[in-house]
Amino acid sequence: MQEYSLLLVEDDEELAELIQDYLQTMEFKVDIENDGAKAMARIINEQPDIVLLDLMLPGMDGISICKQVRSQFHNLIVMLTASNETMDHVLGLEIGADEYLNKPIEPRILLAHLRALLRRQQRTNQAAPNQTLRVGNILLDPSNRKLTVNNQPVELALQEYELLHLLMEQQGAILSRDEIFKQLKGIEYDGENRFIDILVSQLRSKLAVDGESHKHIKTVRSKGYLFAREF
Repeated sequence: MQEYSLLLVEDDEELAELIQDYLQTMEFKVDIENDGAKAMARIINEQPDIVLLDLMLPGMDGISICKQVRSQFHNLIVMLTASNETMDHVLGLEIGADEYLNKPIEPRILLAHLRALLRRQQRTNQAAPNQTLRVGNILLDPSNRKLTVNNQPVELALQEYELLHLLMEQQGAILSRDEIFKQLKGIEYDGENRFIDILVSQLRSKLAVDGESHKHIKTVRSKGYLFAREF
């Protein structure tokens, strides 16, 4: 069984040890860092397979860490927080987190989320290179998961890439939130989760040119989203 490296950035020592003890009985090698400022350097230097990142930390908060390292760290970042504030979730996803989980969370549920993320990443990385997708000034290259807009490179987190690839592959077709959610998460959409709407908003911002953020991904009222064939 493959062993994955995980850096757990958490200042609650009891919780950190509980998570470490559980995950290390599975397929993870877990290191703990409880200082936010030190965590940033460790993430960049060590390049673990997964960073499990608490929102509230001494030294530097999780949002700031994620934002600072995202351009130099292309593996998985999972935000872990006791906050139920919608804006925290939105901000966490906007700055490149691959998942956002609320505490308290049972270790076995956390494990299920981590395994699902790793499976998605593996499918994306091992998929046979597909034809480059181009629409107007947008170019998406599945062979290296690179996006360029107006010939300028644009960084994408795993879930952003997956959504954009799905929409561009089926450009002109309306995809419901349920279809998108099931493709990206592997589970049924519950009708309340805002994950898809947040992700679409992120992509619109990254695809925006001259402030026109809505011309690429269209909202079809009561039906879902589509990627425009022309704009």
